[in-house]
Amino acid sequence: EVQLVESGGGLVQPGGSLRVSCAASGFTFSSYYMNWCRQAPGKGLGWVSGINTRGGSTHYGDSVKGRFTISRDNAKTTVYLQMSSLKPEDTAVYYCNGERRLFGKTYNYWGHGTQVTVSS
Repeated sequence: EVQLVESGGGLVQPGGSLRVSCAASGFTFSSYYMNWCRQAPGKGLGWVSGINTRGGSTHYGDSVKGRFTISRDNAKTTVYLQMSSLKPEDTAVYYCNGERRLFGKTYNYWGHGTQVTVSS
């Protein structure tokens, strides 16, 4: 059974830091590009950051560039998102996503999300 389980969310003050994790199982984690996405209250799902299979290439949305860092540990089948200089507008449910294209077919897996609230 494929599982992506996010953890580490919570309440943090503006300017603070938080690290969320996503533990994967049931698929070949090291073959999947991993993303973090988020959905703020009343808004649609938005892409935050992505990392390639070996962790050597990372990408960020403009709103988090320079503040968030994505990383992965293939031995632990876990992807992380280190968030710093948090702002109230970073408040959202954060989801991890794994994707892979193989022989013309796209495989896409999602976690259930973890809530991050930035508030004083």
